[in-house]
Formats: sequence, structure tokens, C-alpha cells
Amino acid sequence: MSFIYLIDWSLPVFDEHVSSSTDGRRTDHERLPTGSLTTDGEEKPSWESEWCRLAYWELTTRVGRQFGVRLRAVDVFGGGAGAGAGNGLCLDALETKPDAPQIEQVRKTKAKIGLGVTLSLEADGVWLYNRSSEPVFVSSPALDAAAAKALLVWRVAPGHCLCIFDPAAPPPPRCQPHVGPVDPRSVRISFAKGWGPKYHRRDVTACPCWLEVMLAPPS
Repeated sequence: MSFIYLIDWSLPVFDEHVSSSTDGRRTDHERLPTGSLTTDGEEKPSWESEWCRLAYWELTTRVGRQFGVRLRAVDVFGGGAGAGAGNGLCLDALETKPDAPQIEQVRKTKAKIGLGVTLSLEADGVWLYNRSSEPVFVSSPALDAAAAKALLVWRVAPGHCLCIFDPAAPPPPRCQPHVGPVDPRSVRISFAKGWGPKYHRRDVTACPCWLEVMLAPPS
């Protein structure tokens, strides 16, 4: 499967606060902690045949357990009619912790996820395809490795795709000024809501529904 041949569904774009954002282009500087947030003892001794693991978050609370991915493509989707056609991680099926933040903004955002996103391992890297009717926002150190700048947040419109990790690109510095330690194999994806200096959400952990993608270490 190659995203080069995917058809733009021409879905409506709902831009939150920033009308000048360019689809699939850098939008905001992100000066946030960048190491993986999922360090709760679930890591396995080896990745076996997994090429990535997924962790779903609602604000600062992780919901459910890590989801290991072995197939070359995985769908991450919400509930509701039509979303169940995906094969992968259904966010509505995850077990919610008793102290999880069941607040209105989480409920409203989660209801918009719908078909969500597809993550695909291709010969030229890892690609994200936005299948939902809302934009998604992506932060990946690999996207700005060549520039070696502070991490940026990229906006991906409905029906569009973005290479979120290119193994051929030079690795970013392990530590960046004003940012601190960087995990070059950790990608963060927020559904519908952006974050950064141009938003009132300055940190990804302020986003109602977001996904952490932890890529397997190189073999």
C-alpha cells in the first residue's frame, strides 16, 4: 500500500483558531518535554516483531494499555457508525481508568475522531493518513532533523497524508536548546485540537485526545 495513490476525499476542513495553517506543513514551535511519557513498566525485553507501539491519552491520563503493532498498516479510530470498519485500535473500546478525566472537552473531541488515522510502515518511512473529518496535529523530531531546530507541530488536514518518520534522514540532536532530551523515535498526534504558542494549549498534555507512537529501535 502506498499513500501516493490515495485519493483526497475533499472533506471539510475545520481549523481551530489558526486560519493560516498550511496542510502538512510546519505551523507552531513546540518547546515541551519530548521523551516518551509511557514509562510505567510495560516495556518488553525486546520488541519482537513489533515496529511500533501506541499509547492513547486523554489530557494527562493514559487510557488503556500499550498497543503493539506488527502489521504494516494500522487504523486508529473512534466508535460510532462506520468507524468499526477499521482493523486496529478502537479508542472507544479501551478500558477507562476510574480516575480518567471524563470531562466535556474530552467527550466532544473523542466524538469527532470517527475513522481517525492510518499509520503505515513503507519503504521510505512511516506515513500518517488522516481519514477523519477533522485535522490532526503531529509532532515528530524526525520532521525537522535536517534543520536541527526546536520541535514543530504540523497540521494534517482531512484526506491528507504526511511522512512522520524518515529513517534516511539525519537523526536530530539528542538534546536541543530550551527543549531538553529528545526521543527521536517518539511521535505525538492530537485529534482535532492543536497545541503550541499560537494556541491556548501550550502542551500536548492539554489536548483532550492524543496518541503517542513509539517506534521500535533500529535493528
